[in-house]
Amino acid sequence: MSKVLDALAQRRSDWGEWYANSKLAAVALGSLAVLLSATLLQVSFGAYPLTLSEAWHTVFDSEVLFSSAAWSAFLLGGGLPEWFTRQQLIVWNIRLPRILVGVLVGANLAVSGAIFQVVTRNELASPYVLGISDGAGLVVLVTLTFMSSYLPLMPVLAAIGGTIAFLIVYIIAWKNGTSPVRLVLAGVVVGTVFSSVQRALFFFIDDLSVVMSAQAWLSGSLLGTDWGQVRIALPFTILSMVLALAVTRELDVLLLGEETASSLGMDVEKIRFAVAGIAILSTAAAIAVAGLVGFVGLIVPHIVRNIVGSDSRRLLIGCLFLGPALLVGADVGARLALSPIQLPVGIITGLVGGPYFLYLMRKKEDLGSV
Repeated sequence: MSKVLDALAQRRSDWGEWYANSKLAAVALGSLAVLLSATLLQVSFGAYPLTLSEAWHTVFDSEVLFSSAAWSAFLLGGGLPEWFTRQQLIVWNIRLPRILVGVLVGANLAVSGAIFQVVTRNELASPYVLGISDGAGLVVLVTLTFMSSYLPLMPVLAAIGGTIAFLIVYIIAWKNGTSPVRLVLAGVVVGTVFSSVQRALFFFIDDLSVVMSAQAWLSGSLLGTDWGQVRIALPFTILSMVLALAVTRELDVLLLGEETASSLGMDVEKIRFAVAGIAILSTAAAIAVAGLVGFVGLIVPHIVRNIVGSDSRRLLIGCLFLGPALLVGADVGARLALSPIQLPVGIITGLVGGPYFLYLMRKKEDLGSV
């Protein structure tokens, strides 16, 4: 009888695993469809319009896709091959980099938000709410304003600022341990202070072009991004994503609570800070190239968790797909909504994320814990 029960339990487990993986596959395929559609729209519209067919053939042009000279120029810098046509130049050197930056930023913000929510066991947590974005943003703004020669080191400098902000939040929230409410309140306080300092910096900037650039950056924008931003964000994104997927088991243990994690032999504080460091690096890579894009790190993990469950591996993989689809789609809306005026993508994510967060707050009675 026991063997029969064990077999039934194993079958239920296998069925549950298959069902969760099928939902993850649906998220991935749906996200890829949205991303592809948004890419074709983004590539088609502009001062040099293309039909969807022309956009499709140029994006998937084998002459460019399999050219080592072209990719060397894209990823390492330098001149483009002389055989580039005008259409290839516009698509591959102007429009596609903006999409790739959106993909990197969306993935970074979504994954970092998921990690922060697990680490703090608080579904209100995100890089923006916890003040990490404002801490990293302050360092980036100082660099843009006074130390432009350090632009290639922007993700590293932003990570330092985000780490400092996270440590301050954690110190303020600590009182014989932390709680979801204290972490959020401390994050709001720290974020407000850093945000005020950011605004104060504008009084020390004399160059109007720097003021306009900084203002667009504070709003969160992909306008004007090129392969230079891709080269800045890509290595840090790859590193943080690999590290995030490598610690999914630790994230699952942290979800069980501090006492349970400690009883299983985990050094909770060390693991928490190490994993938070991965999320900070991921956040910094996004902020360094796109500015303060809000709500992506808060909303995307919620959507994915509601579909695939709380398993950390599936959650992070789902965020890797849905985050880019959401941000690139929002950027298409930001570009086309009031064409020829282009809105910062942060405005669109705020308009979408705000109502969704209010809906979530009204729907859930136990909001604040994962």
